[in-house]
Amino acid sequence: MINKSIVEDIFHQALSLGGDFAEVFLEDNFTTELATVDGKIERGMSGRDYGIGIRIFSGLRSVYGYSNKTDIKTLLDLTRKLSLALKGQANLDFSLNKEVSPVLHPASILPSTVDFSKKIDFTRRAFSAARAFDPMISQVTVNHLDQEQNVLIANTEGVFVEDRRIRTRMLISVAAQNGKVIETGYIGPGALKGLEFYDEISIEDYAREAARNAKVMALADYCPSGNMPVVVDNGFGGLMFHEACGHSLEASSVAKGISVFSNRLGEKVASDLVTLVDDGSIINSWGSLGVDDEGMRTQKNYLIEAGILKSYMIDKLNARRMGLEPTASGRRQNYRFAPTSRMTNTYIDNGDSTREEIISSTERGLFAKNISAGSVNPATGDFNFSLSEAYLIEDGKITKPVKGATLIGNGAQILRDVDMVADNLKIGQGYCYAGSGALFIGAGQPTIRVRSMTVGGRK
Repeated sequence: MINKSIVEDIFHQALSLGGDFAEVFLEDNFTTELATVDGKIERGMSGRDYGIGIRIFSGLRSVYGYSNKTDIKTLLDLTRKLSLALKGQANLDFSLNKEVSPVLHPASILPSTVDFSKKIDFTRRAFSAARAFDPMISQVTVNHLDQEQNVLIANTEGVFVEDRRIRTRMLISVAAQNGKVIETGYIGPGALKGLEFYDEISIEDYAREAARNAKVMALADYCPSGNMPVVVDNGFGGLMFHEACGHSLEASSVAKGISVFSNRLGEKVASDLVTLVDDGSIINSWGSLGVDDEGMRTQKNYLIEAGILKSYMIDKLNARRMGLEPTASGRRQNYRFAPTSRMTNTYIDNGDSTREEIISSTERGLFAKNISAGSVNPATGDFNFSLSEAYLIEDGKITKPVKGATLIGNGAQILRDVDMVADNLKIGQGYCYAGSGALFIGAGQPTIRVRSMTVGGRK
């Protein structure tokens, strides 16, 4: 993607003017986005984004710049301007000889080899299945996304590695109308794969599931409020722990001492039943990578194990600040962003109970089947989440659907209040927005029960 000698020239420039570490991130990214409403194309776009980011450290100071020009003069001028902001001691000792083997994520049908019309056909299959589900279905929106991101990452620690990330995803949103009431159901399957992904799933089944969700919520009564046990279903219910706990375990907040988990390694922070993992190496998973965006082979990181805080998610700069090793957690949206510690695929690991045991042992509570959105304050761990599908649990059985439900609480507290964990782990797909841009992430869990949470509702 770029000649190694150019990278060496950039590093010589950076280190001769005061840096003690330098890094380049070169990206060549091809994307297609297709948006349809009721089977008609609303928006279609294919594009290429190409550019390079240069980052330099001097101690705990860091500077970052980027350009979409990669001629040697532009890159050396950019490097010189960045380096002059640091004013450290010259040190020209480096070599690009460190071997890094990316985790391999096979992709057999590259999106660029598939005609645009074929991608439109995929979306129309979803539309037809959702529309035919029930007369209450009033609108179907289907979006297709694919990406071929090629990156080269090099740094003065010797790394010179390339990684190719191929992603495919379909986003299905279905509206159902019951009189004047309109509710939506949503589902978004995706993978770190090519378009063979659509041959491995049933597009129609996913579309019908979104339609079912919309119809159920259009017929639902409003949720009661109060403190009660909450059972969160497997899959993207893991978004609750992604938001409520995951962000507070990223070194970007931990290193500054503004996380509820700062300086607590080795402490008991959760129920014995809770093991929280972040793993960017799961083969073909939506949030996975071959190497992180700092050139480190992705790996499985146990953040909390049987309730004990074992690790944080750590990028290179915050590793310096904390005196710890990086954990392959450096991520960025693209070359315009400096990397920082971010999640990949984050999930609660399997427990020993079953989903049926958890529900049957809950006399009264809320069953949260789908979480749609949430937010958290990493300094306090306080969060709130809205539910796109929920049901009451009465006498150990899931009964009537309820809408308008929100979950309100504190991340550190719910970790302690998890009292049952099932054995049906599933990981869902989503996006995460933070300091280094919008990222593809996986969030998951088995079915779990929190003994008491504040549920917001209209009753």
